[in-house]
Amino acid sequence: MVKPASSARAPILLIEDTLTLQMAYRSILASAGHRVSTAGTGAEGLAQFRALRPKVVLLDLILPDRDGLHLMREMLEIQPETAIVAITANGSVNRAVEAMRAGAHDFLVKPFDETRLLGAVQYATSAPATPMAVQPESSFLADGSGFIGSSAPMQRVHVTIGSVARSMATVFITGESGTGKELCALAVHANSARASGPFIALNCGAIPQDLLESEVFGHMKGSFTGAISDKPGAAAAADGGTLFLDEICEMAPALQTKLLRFLQTSTVQPVGATRPRRVDVRIVCATNRDPMEAVRRGDFREDLYYRLYVVPVHMPPLRDRGQDVIEIAEAALMRFSLEEGRSFLGFSPDVRSLLSTLPWPGNVRQLLNVIRNVVVLNPGGWVTRDMLPPGLADVRTGGPAALPPTGGAAVAVTDSLVGLTLAEAERRLIEITLARHAGSVPKAARVLDVSPSTLYRKIETWKALPD
Repeated sequence: MVKPASSARAPILLIEDTLTLQMAYRSILASAGHRVSTAGTGAEGLAQFRALRPKVVLLDLILPDRDGLHLMREMLEIQPETAIVAITANGSVNRAVEAMRAGAHDFLVKPFDETRLLGAVQYATSAPATPMAVQPESSFLADGSGFIGSSAPMQRVHVTIGSVARSMATVFITGESGTGKELCALAVHANSARASGPFIALNCGAIPQDLLESEVFGHMKGSFTGAISDKPGAAAAADGGTLFLDEICEMAPALQTKLLRFLQTSTVQPVGATRPRRVDVRIVCATNRDPMEAVRRGDFREDLYYRLYVVPVHMPPLRDRGQDVIEIAEAALMRFSLEEGRSFLGFSPDVRSLLSTLPWPGNVRQLLNVIRNVVVLNPGGWVTRDMLPPGLADVRTGGPAALPPTGGAAVAVTDSLVGLTLAEAERRLIEITLARHAGSVPKAARVLDVSPSTLYRKIETWKALPD
């Protein structure tokens, strides 16, 4: 139960333009012993803020005369220690997250009940708890995609994107799985002159090779069995915008030749069509492999590589990004809390320390899954160590399963490959890796540093071979 406030306590400033809600909130707070001063516009609220210098402000982000975020920033410039509780409508998740990054102490999503309102006010008045870390605006791009990171490696990524976005140059993004390569591609698109055009993403490793040409360049009705209607294809669909080709190194050699011709002529010819069509498309591609190694192995055309590898952008692994881990975790905690209807206050010091020291082999994707797990399985409050998924702390040292085979095991694996052809050795290594991970193709693919689709294709090929 909330204790009544002392009459000597500074009043709470409530800025809410809907009169009925203003009266309801004021009544609830007054019943709990709080003194409340109210305002219905940004101008009136700022005037009262300057006069009263309240410790706590309840601020609706949608006001009739000015933007609530701008007002909040102005108040924090005047009195940085103010605890501002941002109020936003249901569905305005991005606004609430943006407010937290800009310095809000807590948030309320309409409609909220009496307990949630009083809890937020008690949290704001009871202790000088450090609010969630404020995300420097300089670390964000204009697209607002949540491309978070103020570390030196990410600042270099931001600078590169800012320089190349408005050109027509092809961007080649590299990085481990889960580092945010598609977000990077979206940032390039959103900061370009093509931002109002389409952004079409195509995963070259997730589409069967016999259908990939149709997916990229389209097909005409009747051009092959199952082609019951005309299909434009990704390249035509991206006309006037950006075509993002993910896992580009998984593209079949025959289609690489057609892609090279497309890049040289800016024309597409759907399967079964008699004439090519000119399109205006900017290409962004990505891979989690070393593209030069793929060229050396003969998996990727050298001329296509040099055609695509104009402006390289490397997405750094999360383990090399320092305190970006905490920035991403805090932003994710706020977003998932809003989506799941939870009320989390932040991370305890030992959890922050643990998150900063883990190696995060799955990078940002793994971190987001961990935070989602915490939010879904817990009611709220401060995130403590016991809320984290079981076994997460063991990852800090790699854990027994993460260690490569050593000693006799390593010798046994090596001996089993001696005398085999290269193709046979590859198959044997894949089979051993699958067995070590209980047949999980995604886990084996991560260990072997290839895409899961590559393993699935190889397995299907082996099944088709005679015994």
